[in-house]
Amino acid sequence: MAKGILKVTDKNWVQQVTTWRQIKDVIFIGIGVIMASIGLKGFLLPNGFFDGGAMGVSLLLEILTPLDLSYLIILVNIPFIYLGYKQLNLRFALKSTLAIFALALLVHYIKLPTITADKLLIAVFGGFFLGSGIGFAIRGGAVIDGTEVLAIQVSRKSSLTVGDFITVFNVCLFLVAALMVNLETAMYSMLTYFSASRTVDFLINGVEEYIGVMIISDFSDDIKTKITYDLGRGVTAFKADGGFGEKAKNPDRNVLFCVVTRLEVTRVLTEIDKIDPKAFVIQYPIKDTKGGMIKKRPLH
Repeated sequence: MAKGILKVTDKNWVQQVTTWRQIKDVIFIGIGVIMASIGLKGFLLPNGFFDGGAMGVSLLLEILTPLDLSYLIILVNIPFIYLGYKQLNLRFALKSTLAIFALALLVHYIKLPTITADKLLIAVFGGFFLGSGIGFAIRGGAVIDGTEVLAIQVSRKSSLTVGDFITVFNVCLFLVAALMVNLETAMYSMLTYFSASRTVDFLINGVEEYIGVMIISDFSDDIKTKITYDLGRGVTAFKADGGFGEKAKNPDRNVLFCVVTRLEVTRVLTEIDKIDPKAFVIQYPIKDTKGGMIKKRPLH
């Protein structure tokens, strides 16, 4: 029935959107693989540094065993790809497999000169390039470091959150590195991991994180008009009843909800204060959005 409802133009539009999404995915994954290979070959490998997560395990094994890193990247990530297939879908697993194989090939065949011998620069910029690679791959709907896939699986079967598991996993990894390699390398590698994780967060969430703002005020109509027409942001009004005191006797009131970037929150709060200084405002972070009258972030 759904196919019968679509017009020919609708089908063409759906095909265009699907094709463009696939092209963007390939571009993001390609950029991610190249960036990660630069971080590995130009910074981390020549100096024996490693990172957190599945990539950190591969790098640590490369230091401790005679196996080539290109093989280790594939071997370590196979279980994560399988978990991704079980948890998500076959498309995700196939894209991740291709991305990991591409990264392994680049690591095996490309030759890059050692860019710097300064350990601090190696840790920071090695983490930046590796984190950029992981972030762009995620933007393309794939992974080249599957730790988060395992973290999701563990969080479903235990009290640990995804973030808790990743933290515990990496603490254990760096402790092993400190015992089996040396403490200095482990410490610099922790800096590499921090740089990489911050870069991934930046690429996924952007500097302008989305914030959901919920506003409860007796002047909701004025506030809605101000945000919509003066600030140019969409607002949704929910019908609500008061639950306490005199306000509980007023069933005809609206609760406003809008989404802005963190850089816009101050301006929204200022305009609310101008209209109703006693307004009750709730703020909370939002991972991502699609559509609507919001400020678009880079890479969307």
